[in-house]
Amino acid sequence: MTAVAAPSWSGPVDLPLRGEPDVQAACGLMHVHGRRLGRPAPLGMDYARAVAVELASIGVLAVELGRARGVPLTGHTTSAAQAALLAVSQYLAAATAGGPDGWHPGAGPPFRSADGAVFEVEALDPGPWQRFWAELGVPARAVEQGWRPFLHRFATATCPLPAEFAGSAARFPLAVLEAIARQAGMTMVVRSGQVLDSLPAYRISPRGDNRTNATPAGELPLSGIVVLESCRRVQGPLAGHLLGMLGAAVVRIEPPGGDPLRWVPPMAGDTSARFLALNRGKAVVEIDLRTGRDEVLDLAAAADVFVHNWAPGKATRWGLRAEDFPPGLVYAHASGWGDELGPEPPLGTDFVVQAHAGVPPSLMTVVDVFGGVVAAHAVVDALLRRERTRRGQTVASSLLSAASRLNALTRHRDASAPTVPVCTDLAALGRDPRFARALTRERCALPLPPWEFFR
Repeated sequence: MTAVAAPSWSGPVDLPLRGEPDVQAACGLMHVHGRRLGRPAPLGMDYARAVAVELASIGVLAVELGRARGVPLTGHTTSAAQAALLAVSQYLAAATAGGPDGWHPGAGPPFRSADGAVFEVEALDPGPWQRFWAELGVPARAVEQGWRPFLHRFATATCPLPAEFAGSAARFPLAVLEAIARQAGMTMVVRSGQVLDSLPAYRISPRGDNRTNATPAGELPLSGIVVLESCRRVQGPLAGHLLGMLGAAVVRIEPPGGDPLRWVPPMAGDTSARFLALNRGKAVVEIDLRTGRDEVLDLAAAADVFVHNWAPGKATRWGLRAEDFPPGLVYAHASGWGDELGPEPPLGTDFVVQAHAGVPPSLMTVVDVFGGVVAAHAVVDALLRRERTRRGQTVASSLLSAASRLNALTRHRDASAPTVPVCTDLAALGRDPRFARALTRERCALPLPPWEFFR
């Protein structure tokens, strides 16, 4: 019988954490979420507990998978404190890398229209951004100054935009703003007030026969498993990072010259601290996916899992759909919207998905992080099914499905005051000996694996 332990609050953190408010206060969640206000603030949900529940579910499946593969595991532990540290890992790495971490207080989006609608906007290149705000009458210099903080808000949890942005948006009714956004190519999502909480967190379906078995090569559940990852930003890389923490060997595909996010300050040695928080320990191969189909499939022939978070249509365009890969592989797509908004959805990033799903708003990457945990959960589940059925599996998860799962786990909120001091400095947290058993140091402070497995 596998021992199943509910997540504790403190875990290896040497603090008397008695509930969600204590964890958010002590482990940096309040500090990061409150950056937009210039002061710590609780998230509008029991986020640490939700992430810990998902991590615990992964742990249960990982123990079963390890045992099925001949690794004699009996149980595992995890905690809400470790979940919180995982959630702030990018911000913690940046704060402890030795230089300025580039954030300044400031609220930014969401915006409010003249008729009271609350909405998010998204753009990944400056063209739509410039056209949209120019049409609303924002001065060109302000538009230019606002682009960088807007683009990097996922990395800093702040977006200090000049006041002209909110003021200009508030002069127009929603219908006019939507028309301008369509013409400019800007993604715009309105907060309807509805909360989505009924989507399945992920979907798994069987593929062809698996004629190979990965031999355990260590004491962790996924030891001997090879994961091939082609992902950007947070969701996909975090999924690969968690699979690596479970023992898998992760091989990361990057474009020629490397992922541009490797060089975004602050730096920890020769690598971006934020990038290191999600990608340390991964092997790297550089492939141009537009022309490197055969290289990818050659690598996949020796892998157990392929995970990507490409935009809709790219897998087909590149000839890298599930059916193009070996039939015994676990093929996992971690998307933005899944199939819920049709074949040509808008940009599917954290903040617009928050708005669509009704997740309490935050400039923290709450959905991206939770989406990465959900994607890792789905892959471990699929690997266990593959082990039991000897068939490959296809996995689909999304930021939207993760947001729905997050809402389902946080219907009730503990709004009590914390009983421990509130962290206001992540650099100090990284040096605090009470966190020593939960963190490691690799040119910056980084969370250790959030599970302990027992034999």
